[in-house]
Amino acid sequence: MSALRFVVAVALSGAALSAPAAENNKVTLQNKLAQCQGCHGIEGWKTAYPEVYHVPKLGGQKAAYIVNALKEYKSGERDFGTMHAMAEDLSDDDMKQLAEHFAAQEGKSAENSPPAAGGEK
Repeated sequence: MSALRFVVAVALSGAALSAPAAENNKVTLQNKLAQCQGCHGIEGWKTAYPEVYHVPKLGGQKAAYIVNALKEYKSGERDFGTMHAMAEDLSDDDMKQLAEHFAAQEGKSAENSPPAAGGEK
């Protein structure tokens, strides 16, 4: 085989192999949802960094609230490094789809619900 044919064959096989690899490296909405679920989908989850606090469960939360919160984390208006890092790569469409997913879920825990009129939960 001539050197030129060999180089062309290697280049073509490399291109053929890189297409599936690129496909495997795509971050899908399902991947992003899994990242959210890792903290916000676990009942009673608490985190220890930067301080111990209760992580809110998002199931049943209003979609518009979630989208607004994600936009504020992305812009830095809400100051929390972990959420900023999670939100900074989300498109507006990603935010909308994630928010709709959580809004459609039942069973938002009472401790995460806003107080009812009169200060009751």
